[in-house]
Amino acid sequence: MNIQVKAPAIGLDGVPAAVTALSHVDGERGELVIAGRRVDDLAVEVDFETLAGRLWRLAGAGDTPALGPWRVSAFARAMEIGPALKTMTPADGLRAAIAALDIPDGPDAAAAITAAVPVLSLTLLALSQGRAPVAPDATLGHAADILRMLRGRTASDAEAAALDAYLVTVSDHGMNASTFACRVVIATRASLVSAVTAAYGALSGPLHGGAPGPVLDMLDAIGGEAGIDAWLHDALARGDRLMGFGHRIYRTRDPRADVLKAALTRLAPATARLDFALKVERAAQAKLAARHPDRPLDTNVEFYTALLLDALGLPRALFTPVFAMGRVAGWTAHAIEHHARKGRLIRPDAIYDGAMP
Repeated sequence: MNIQVKAPAIGLDGVPAAVTALSHVDGERGELVIAGRRVDDLAVEVDFETLAGRLWRLAGAGDTPALGPWRVSAFARAMEIGPALKTMTPADGLRAAIAALDIPDGPDAAAAITAAVPVLSLTLLALSQGRAPVAPDATLGHAADILRMLRGRTASDAEAAALDAYLVTVSDHGMNASTFACRVVIATRASLVSAVTAAYGALSGPLHGGAPGPVLDMLDAIGGEAGIDAWLHDALARGDRLMGFGHRIYRTRDPRADVLKAALTRLAPATARLDFALKVERAAQAKLAARHPDRPLDTNVEFYTALLLDALGLPRALFTPVFAMGRVAGWTAHAIEHHARKGRLIRPDAIYDGAMP
């Protein structure tokens, strides 16, 4: 007996899994709305902490506390568990560290977990490098304190604003893989820590949150302007994916790419990498358009994420954790929303194609 299945059901493409007031992705129009605002407006209107509070309130939570004191609390826990994880990469260590958080469910859990993610990440990075971690400063803004803990010195206002723009831009993105994983776990009535651990596990995969680093690897491999055309030609001839181009949802340019490009332009880093990257982008767009005229493959968020985080001095080993620093606001908001709307256990069907007895 052959079972006919409509293609959109495979992989759950086009199948609604939740009703949400948090974000909306329009792939055909290349539009992203977060908390009722287009992402290009939002990224210059509010800082990350303000947006996180807005997402949690939209989800159904009450007033939320400032993140600063929760960063301080998280540092004590990070110093307890960090030494046991220092031999792991920061990205892998963060997964274990999130799971080891001792944060009970309650009205402050979302803020506590959101504040803990950067503290855990930066503590693990410092320990893996054999240096003393820098304790948080509760009086600073979230982005400014992240950069201070990373560098051991105060960041400029422009640098903090650039990181804020990034964190806001990646804070939520519809029913992406990690958010869906978070929803699945929270729907079982598991703890918020468990749901965020699962979400981070999904984010760490190279098809989700692991691509910004390879963008820089690609630029390094190309080397210089003279090698752009030949390198791209050879990569496409081999069937390689050009990192930073194309998106599962967007049929046109990823709107987040333009937001981060604008943030990078405002930061104006003193480096020739941006000019070189722009030339690579233009050449790649032309070659992809010629090779796939019926399949739009434009620049995605990962391309300018890599350039912006590199300009801020964030090491490539931290690129996936810093993505989680922003997306954790969305994960926790979706978990709150699922319970607030009395969401059901998420249990999709599968198509059996094995032998029958």
